[in-house]
Amino acid sequence: MRQQIAAANWKMNLTYVEGQQLLKDIFDENIETKDNQEVIFGIPFPYLMMANEKVNTLKNFYVAAQNCSNKKSGAYTGEVSVDMLKSIDIKYCIIGHSERREYFNESNLDISEKVDLLLGAGMKPIFCCGEPLSIRDAGTQNEYVEKQLQESLFHVSAEELKNVVIAYEPIWAIGTGKTATTSQAQEMHAFIRSAIAKQYGQEVADAVSILYGGSVKAGNAKELFACPDVDGGLVGGASLVAVDFVEIIKALK
Repeated sequence: MRQQIAAANWKMNLTYVEGQQLLKDIFDENIETKDNQEVIFGIPFPYLMMANEKVNTLKNFYVAAQNCSNKKSGAYTGEVSVDMLKSIDIKYCIIGHSERREYFNESNLDISEKVDLLLGAGMKPIFCCGEPLSIRDAGTQNEYVEKQLQESLFHVSAEELKNVVIAYEPIWAIGTGKTATTSQAQEMHAFIRSAIAKQYGQEVADAVSILYGGSVKAGNAKELFACPDVDGGLVGGASLVAVDFVEIIKALK
């Protein structure tokens, strides 16, 4: 079975002390993960080392950076390089998040460069893709997402792709009042897997974990994760509430 993953994205939330308390509250539940399950915490840069020290003793728990630079090093004040993250033993990094694309104008080329740097350093990208409301309303979401995959990800080898986690974000269903149904989530996940199969073959497609990133909550996680092509979630707001995120972890297949 593919890895089933509950990935928290704290975004720009929590103070250092609040972050420590949230992790403590989650770990105090003594969650036992199966071999095919992983829990990943996407932590703000200042807290990465603290969080990594706490998860290092736990089976199948990891820390992710929320972003990285598309430059290897140099005069890029305020940026954080892949080598910096590697040097503090961070295993995962979220890239291409819809907020990075929308608010910081990150292009498919920028994200492609991040993919290469992360894989070159032996780190695992959590590659985000997904369409805005205008694209969904036009009915061209498949073409839009496939272009993101083609321009940012599908240049890597089949072996490299097996070290990538894909997260599908229906941007139109986040903060718009519209809601993505379970069937819509499964439909797009199945399309993404078919696009991988077309490019790399079915064996590779069956090995890649695809997470759902559209307002996953404790109340809908089990239904979403039961979909055959949904391998867990990239969780925003609900990951900031210990009892909710614990329920989401328990909902994994």
